[in-house]
Amino acid sequence: MPWATTLDKVLTAGLVLAVLELGRRTVGVIFPALVVLGLAYALFGNHLPGALGHRGFDSAFVTETIFLGDLGIWGMLTGVAATVIAAFVLFGALLLHSGGGQAFMDLAMRLGGRQPGGAAKIATIASGLFGMISGSAVANVATTGNFTIPMMVRLGYPRPFAAAVEAVASTGGQIAPPIMGAAAFVMAEILGVPYLTIITGAVLPAILFYVSVFVTVHFVALRRNLAIVPEDELPAWRTIAAPRRVLPILAALGGLGIGIWLGRSIATSAFYGIVGLLIAFVVTQAGKQRPRDMMKRVVVGLADAGKGMVIIGVLLAGAQVLVSMINLTGIGVTLSSLIVTLAGDSVVLVALIVGAVCLIMGMGLPTTAAYVLVAAVLAPAMTAVGVDPLAAHLFVFYFATISVITPPVCVAVFVGSGIANTNWLPAAGEAVRLGAVTYLVPFLLLLYPGMTLRGGGLDIIEAAAAGFALVLAVPALLSGAQLIGRRPLDTVLLLAVIALAIWPHPVTPFIALAIFLGARAMGRTRRKALA
Repeated sequence: MPWATTLDKVLTAGLVLAVLELGRRTVGVIFPALVVLGLAYALFGNHLPGALGHRGFDSAFVTETIFLGDLGIWGMLTGVAATVIAAFVLFGALLLHSGGGQAFMDLAMRLGGRQPGGAAKIATIASGLFGMISGSAVANVATTGNFTIPMMVRLGYPRPFAAAVEAVASTGGQIAPPIMGAAAFVMAEILGVPYLTIITGAVLPAILFYVSVFVTVHFVALRRNLAIVPEDELPAWRTIAAPRRVLPILAALGGLGIGIWLGRSIATSAFYGIVGLLIAFVVTQAGKQRPRDMMKRVVVGLADAGKGMVIIGVLLAGAQVLVSMINLTGIGVTLSSLIVTLAGDSVVLVALIVGAVCLIMGMGLPTTAAYVLVAAVLAPAMTAVGVDPLAAHLFVFYFATISVITPPVCVAVFVGSGIANTNWLPAAGEAVRLGAVTYLVPFLLLLYPGMTLRGGGLDIIEAAAAGFALVLAVPALLSGAQLIGRRPLDTVLLLAVIALAIWPHPVTPFIALAIFLGARAMGRTRRKALA
């Protein structure tokens, strides 16, 4: 007998409608529509023929699942949003508004500004640093892009290229520890592993992503002769290293690290980081700012954190409803079985199908919501064919994340194009080229166990060699960079390097890296001889 009363049904409907409307106002109509689709499938999916049909659930049973139990809207995702993620959103907002944001930007300008394509490299470094803390690709483009994109345009960079650099670099922040768009915390809960396991496993792929973007920008800058940033526009090192800039960041990260080292919960560790940050901020700013001005900056940070918490909370509450319906109906298991059947137990074919579906399912969705959706539906298909659970979840997470730079619904590119005042389509083409390696790095997670920094030291070195060979060869091939200096031979060599890098053998990654570095050295010698 159902024990959900009419009042329970009314309250459930009101709560779900409120979550859907808040979701529509914060992230648009796509995500709420998916939640509605999940609810409709639970209520009416029994009318579908074949494997997609289920036994049927009435409104009372759905109400009990969503509202009266701990598997629905009050489940794990909502709990993580209200505790761990809320603490880190507050940590990140206070860090940025207490001077960390300007410190990151100044450091990026000093490190990248005087190199070929300096403004694009500034965008890459700054967006990576911001994205590691902010956890939102679109917000990152809107924040750092308002500075970096006009700088690139002013120095003569093509507008689509400027928009694409910012969009791709901001997206990389989603896959870079420690916050990873809040997905790291959700992933830890789903897999039942420590948070440190997630961020450790994500370190090497994140490094490879940013090396690939940096290398691509460098090759394109050399070919297009893109300008460097004038010296008088760059901050001095003494300004960057000033105690008032450095100490709050060190105190924040130090407090976070001490909490983790002492074995405290992640939320408690974030609290230690916040306390250290605020103490260092007050000490370093005393006498330089009025207490009222310091308090104003803290309040602005708290306000931004509150807005971020609302957005993430609404998203994860809606995602929890959708996931509960997926689990209730068993559609995730059904789709996973269909994928495995279609691919014939081939890990490569399953990965290709899952990657393509992740790109489609992630379009128009924020990172965390996209990950939750694909993790519930598609990750089981990969574990079913023997893929390590952490590698499977990182794989689907990366593909869901890069959907924001993948046409046709490339939200990060749309925002960057708006700032650059250019058409989004050529910017999307540039973004795909800049982020091309990101579409290949997830496959290395399946080919090389050391990619998640697990296994023996040789496994890790082998994975790193394969990754670096790939992130050097692919940008060189796509940007027309010279190795030896003869285009047909260069193309053959680069294709050979890529093939060897993705061939899972203990020796081939090192051969690939040796071919690339050797050819570059020969090319430099040849060009010097001809000069």
